[in-house]
Amino acid sequence: MTTTPTHEAPVAPAQTESGTPLGRRVIDAALRVLKTAGLPVLIALVVGAIVLLVTGNDPVDVYGRLVEEAFGTPSRINATLAATTPILFTGIAAAFAYRAGVFTVGVEGSFVLGGLVAAVIGSGMADMPPVLSVLLPLLGGTVAGGLVALVPAVLRAFWRVDEVVTTLMFNFIVAGLAGWAVQSFFLAKGQANSSTEYVAENAELPALAPPGQTSVGLVIALVLLVAYALWMRYSTLGFEFRAVGSAPRFSVAQGLRVRTVLLTALIGAGLIGGVGGSAHTLGLVHRYSEGFSADFGFTGIAIALLARFNPIGILVGAILFGALNAAGATVQLFIDLPVQIIDVLQGTVMIFAVAVFAFPRLRRLRAARVERKRS
Repeated sequence: MTTTPTHEAPVAPAQTESGTPLGRRVIDAALRVLKTAGLPVLIALVVGAIVLLVTGNDPVDVYGRLVEEAFGTPSRINATLAATTPILFTGIAAAFAYRAGVFTVGVEGSFVLGGLVAAVIGSGMADMPPVLSVLLPLLGGTVAGGLVALVPAVLRAFWRVDEVVTTLMFNFIVAGLAGWAVQSFFLAKGQANSSTEYVAENAELPALAPPGQTSVGLVIALVLLVAYALWMRYSTLGFEFRAVGSAPRFSVAQGLRVRTVLLTALIGAGLIGGVGGSAHTLGLVHRYSEGFSADFGFTGIAIALLARFNPIGILVGAILFGALNAAGATVQLFIDLPVQIIDVLQGTVMIFAVAVFAFPRLRRLRAARVERKRS
């Protein structure tokens, strides 16, 4: 059975780390993330500075204002965390699948359908008890997200169909179905555009620091992140994820449950994407409308790759992109900043986050050439 090219060597729960204090391990993990993610971010800043200079802006001034608008005051930090929440979900979802060597791009579709289903269910929860009025839309959106990934998962696990193609195509299918369903069945009264009714007030996720927009959805995402870290490190299937993702042929030879891993990876990523879309609906936008997702699923791919699937790195990467999204919009109010500069920064980080995966391979090829010359 073939899988996506490997990323890391399989690592069993290390006996030597079991006695290491948790704080030391967190610091070590943060340093590893800084080492691997620092180069793409640095290159992105340099490219962005060149673009700013060409457009007549001072890079130091613009970057300073971006930092100030992202973290300068409690209200700006709140806005940054609100922007961080959806991409933290999608980053976890992508990392979950990539750990098993499965390169899904279908989290975007799961996020969209999960958001739509949560909006439809949540709009009818006015007479339901508070707990159920939140749980039912969340559950419905989560299941919908998993269903988006079901067919690509079966095709990948049983017939080895490329998951990149199938999940990408399902994104288009979901986008089309969602738009048609809203226009045909769930269009809000008096709305000309594709928008559902607002969810009932008792179905909304509470804000963490009103009047800011950061909601309990961020707490749900952080709980998922911790669960992802513990599951990958301490569960048997988590170990099999790492083994299959790193050495698929060796895993088959050792009798690991490769098919189970592939199914779990793709469907699990869909479920996480679905709960992310649900939380985005219930916690921030409170309804589904056209343009519901600002490519959150694709941003999650960059975060997962930038973080090398490390939970701390996923959190740091999500905050980085969330800060760019939150600060980019407000900085333009103060200076004549090209709106595309934020896209340039994000795109450059994405490109080099992927490119740095080639560096170890290039080093191995160079070492092999040197070894051949010596022999």
